[in-house]
This record gives sequence, structure tokens and C-alpha cells, in this order.
Amino acid sequence: MAAATTCSQLNLNFISFNTQSSKPRFNPSSTCCALPSSSHSNKSYSAEPQPLFSSVKSFAPATVANLGPGFDFLGCAVDGIGDHVSIRVDPNVHPGELSISHISGAGSKLSKDPLMNCAGIAAIAAMKMLNIQSVGLSLSLDKGLPLGSGLGSSAASAAAAAVAVNELFGGRLSQSDLVSAGLESESQVSGYHADNVAPSIMGGFILIRSYDPLELVQLKFPDNKKLFFVLVNPEFEAPTKKMRAALPQEVTMSHHVWNCSQAGALVASVLQGDIIGLGKAMSNDKIVEPKRAPLIPGMEAVKKAAIKAGAYGCTISGAGPTAVAVTDDEERGKEIGERMVEAFMKEGNLKATAMINQLDRVGARVVSSVPR
Repeated sequence: MAAATTCSQLNLNFISFNTQSSKPRFNPSSTCCALPSSSHSNKSYSAEPQPLFSSVKSFAPATVANLGPGFDFLGCAVDGIGDHVSIRVDPNVHPGELSISHISGAGSKLSKDPLMNCAGIAAIAAMKMLNIQSVGLSLSLDKGLPLGSGLGSSAASAAAAAVAVNELFGGRLSQSDLVSAGLESESQVSGYHADNVAPSIMGGFILIRSYDPLELVQLKFPDNKKLFFVLVNPEFEAPTKKMRAALPQEVTMSHHVWNCSQAGALVASVLQGDIIGLGKAMSNDKIVEPKRAPLIPGMEAVKKAAIKAGAYGCTISGAGPTAVAVTDDEERGKEIGERMVEAFMKEGNLKATAMINQLDRVGARVVSSVPR
């Protein structure tokens, strides 16, 4: 595992590690499962750690991916909403395996088969990295994020699961390892992209510099600057596969140059704490948003309403249908949210709810634990 290198003048942290695809073994007669040894991490633990806790509960925040021109390589975490995962040592589960015992919240319809559940896949990947063989684990998932919302729902579950397993055994895995475990899940569930799971685990803004090998860059937004996300989620389903299928197979050179310049401006704005510049850049995608917005009823009117109400910028969060606007004032954010909700109803005939959330600078974390 390459060591993290801090570039203090630019407030960047570079993290590099190798990744490869890994297929799970599946036993259709069992709700427990095992993945082959993960090749996502160069770390190898020959000595199996023993659990320090009988149970651990963790939380992972929602994320906003793409941020306009940053398709599949930019994302950030937002505070206040996300998923909780509890992991406990369970003598009724075969050693080295995982069982999903309970799912609540917005994920009540999700499968309890660990190989068909993003939290389960990530938890097993973390277990394999730690070489867990002598104890079985049971997982409980409380979904605070709606499915298919464009807020990184699957990534939050995966992030929380990986963090909980790691803490249970003493926190031996690095953030890089945890992102790798999350990518095991994302690659099985929604595609091989880290712009949700990396910020959910690491917090703040994350740039995916490379996928082969995977290299992540932490972009530090200044601590003395306020940033509020206005997240407006309509009652509309926008499956990720459908939204990705709408993307163009080819782009013109002029659009390529434009989007690159906007992505560069967005990164610079994050590092400088320039929210006006950030909003302007995230609003000016010419490749992805123009293809996806027409598939979400009222989205174009919602964006116009947000800007008119004082938002510095607005775009689609991830694959949608959630719309995200940015501001530096919470009260103004509430007004922006109201106007966006009205636009969804008036122009798209969709009911919607608005939330005002700040940047999550911490990422996935443990919220409680019970010693053995």
C-alpha cells in the first residue's frame, strides 16, 4: 500500500492502491456467503485478529457524485443523512461467514442474501482482508437513504459495513482498504466507480485521479467557509442503469475541452473555498446533465428556480433524480429549497422534499460499540 503523501500548499492528500475485479462465490442454499481473498489491497494479515467488541454500530453519510462536470471522478459527502450498520459476533453463524439478520428503514425490500446486498458484500470483503476465519458475524442495516435517489445509497451501506467490521477487530484496515472493500460492493451493485463510496468513507470532497491503479485525491475545503447543499428529492425513480444508458457514446472536442475546464475550475473553487465559483462550475456540464435532465420531469425548471432564488449553482446529484443546489446561507437555502419543490410540482407534476445539509468533513464513523 502506498503511503499517503500530504501536499500542504494545495491541501491535497494522495492515496494510491491497486485494484482488480473479484467475483464472489455463491451458495444458493445459504444466506451466509464468502468472497475470495480480496486483491484490492496489498496488505496481508496472516495472523487473524480477534474481535475487541461483541458489537459495533457505524454511520456513513450520503454523497453527491459528479458535481456537474465531474462525472465518475468527483464527489463529496453531506452531513446529517446516511445509513447505519450494526455488526456483532454471532455464534450461530458459521466461522468466517456473514449473515444479514435485519434490514429496516428505506431498505426493507432489500435482499438479506449477503451476496446480493451492498452492505453484505463490503462487510465480507473487509473480513477477507483481515483473514477472519474463527468467528461468524451478523449484520443489521438501517437504511436512512432512499433507494435510487442519487445520494449514494448503496455506497453509504457499503461504507458503514466496512467501517463496522474494521472497528470490531481493532481498526487495522486503512482508509484505502475500506474504500477497496466498498468498491467490491459498488462493482457488484451499481458499477465500478468510487465517486460515492470514497467520499462516504473519507468525508469531504474526493477526486478520483485514476481507476487503474486507483488513486484518490482529498480536496480540503477551508474550515472557515460555510457550504450548504440544498437537496431536493422528488417522488420519482431514476434507476442508475437507465440513467447511464442515456449517456452519449462520443463527445465533441469542444464539449470535452469545456467540461475539462469546468472540472478544473470546480476543483480550484473547492480548494479556495470559492462557493460562487463552485456553483458556477457545477452548473455548466455540457455532456452528462443535458442527456439526463430531460428524463427527470421538471428538472430543467427546478434548476432555473434554484438559480433565480439565489443558489450559486444547481445540478443533478449523481444519476438523479435528486437535484442539488449550493449556497453559503442556511436561511437562503430554505427559500431555495421551497422554490425547487414548487418547480418540481408545477413543471414535473412531482411531489418533492427539500433538505439543507452541510459538507460532511469526517466520513464514515463508529457511533457505538459494546466491549466483549
